[in-house]
Amino acid sequence: MSDITKRAISASLKRLLLTKSLNKITIQDIADDCGINRQTFYYHFADIYDLVEWTCIEDTDKVLKENKTYDTWQSGFLAVFTLAKNDKAFIDNIYKSVSLEMLEQYLYRLVYPLIKNVVDEKAKNYKVRDDEKQYIADFYKYAFVGVLLEWVRNDMRESPEEIVERVSKIVDGAIELAFNNFRK
Repeated sequence: MSDITKRAISASLKRLLLTKSLNKITIQDIADDCGINRQTFYYHFADIYDLVEWTCIEDTDKVLKENKTYDTWQSGFLAVFTLAKNDKAFIDNIYKSVSLEMLEQYLYRLVYPLIKNVVDEKAKNYKVRDDEKQYIADFYKYAFVGVLLEWVRNDMRESPEEIVERVSKIVDGAIELAFNNFRK
């Protein structure tokens, strides 16, 4: 029951974001739209930003599903971009209403598990220390989030497929090259 209520609250937030900016939406607005009381909202979320974070994580987990391996990372990355494009009002409002640092932190938490899984999978054939794998995963985390933020900043004009294709050209074989360079 708890997840159903959380999803309903999240859906209310997204509906409200079609007509209002995030900083103009109140807990009462969400409660009224969702048909709950404020206490129910606070039972599930600390504040609106907690709801935003939960919504981002929940949506991303749904679209990533099994796309967390080296062979499927492009599908996962494409799914994240497609989700953002489909939820443009939500993403634009978050981008314009929260601090860039907060948005980056959300995105890092969303992207990192995908990248870490890929790095760990590829590292099985190499002798690479954990701190070196962490460094490589962090590097790609920052790069992927930078690409995503630049795309949002440019009003999502480029298609998600074009972005993933270009990123693929850069990433293909680069993780293995990094492992080899760390072994030297």
